[in-house]
Amino acid sequence: MPDTRIRSLVQGWDTVRYELLNMRICDLSLRIEGSPVEPFAARLHRELEAKGIGFKPGFYLTDAWGCPDRVPIIGIPFYLADPRLQRLEEEQTGEVEDGATIMRFLRHEAGHALNYAYRLWLRPDWVETFGVFTRPYRDEFQPQPFSRSFVRHLDSSPYGRTYAQKHPDDDFAETFAVWLTPRSAWRRRYHGWPAMRKLRYVDALMRSVDRTSPPKLRTRRYRPVEALRLPLAEHYGNKAKRLRRAAQGYVDDKLREIFPASRSKSLQPAGDLLRGHREELQERAARWSGLDVKETIAIVGKLEERARALQLTYARSRSADRLLDAVALVVALSIQYATSGRFSG
Repeated sequence: MPDTRIRSLVQGWDTVRYELLNMRICDLSLRIEGSPVEPFAARLHRELEAKGIGFKPGFYLTDAWGCPDRVPIIGIPFYLADPRLQRLEEEQTGEVEDGATIMRFLRHEAGHALNYAYRLWLRPDWVETFGVFTRPYRDEFQPQPFSRSFVRHLDSSPYGRTYAQKHPDDDFAETFAVWLTPRSAWRRRYHGWPAMRKLRYVDALMRSVDRTSPPKLRTRRYRPVEALRLPLAEHYGNKAKRLRRAAQGYVDDKLREIFPASRSKSLQPAGDLLRGHREELQERAARWSGLDVKETIAIVGKLEERARALQLTYARSRSADRLLDAVALVVALSIQYATSGRFSG
């Protein structure tokens, strides 16, 4: 009887998954009100109020985190508004944001929204502290993981890819997020860092805007959920398609170098080794390349897929060596893609 119940539950989710994947995103009737993400949005407003900031950014559902250019409204990924979609997101991409991660994103995006609402980037002291706002974003981003001139928020690892280095706007948003986070102990944590000057500037700047109302600005939304007409299956297919197509074929030779033919009597599937250390490989690739973790998922997935297709194996006694080589390959591929937009032999 228990086996029948479990099988029924699995089959039930299979049906739900199929139905969801064949629905257009705009037809999912998603909204923030009453959804699992609403309490996090309310918590952000409380944190802003606790800091004496009167401005409360609005929210809308879209296909990724972000604020439209110079528009003080926060876009939240649509899948966070429905537990079924959260489960599907995790199945399709390998991860979904937990509560702590959602708050990190919201605080970061609140920094952008505040910058846009009060047009802070036009202030000479802002430019002196963070740089020229109109500077183009760098597509070929070269991180300086050990620099102490930038705070670490979205990438909180000690060896993180220092997201704040991408652009003055992100530098401000990350600095603001650290300042806003309750119990972040930023004065102690960043003591002696050049980044402390930015934190002190934000601390003083927020007192000057505190409860003043920002000027009325446009609230144009970029790719709102009701305009997303792709079926979910196509949405997820497009995410990984570009990286998988770029990697096709090239990784085979590299994998054969890492997992050469062996006469050992204790051979293990190379695909199992890659699968067992999937999260570590993704994290290290993102750490050193500057790619988003979601982008490295496609690279690691390609390696695992090709290792199985090629039926590669390794001697159990050499697992540590093979894993080190795999880490080096994933990082090299990720850096290559981040800097050139392609893989080359």
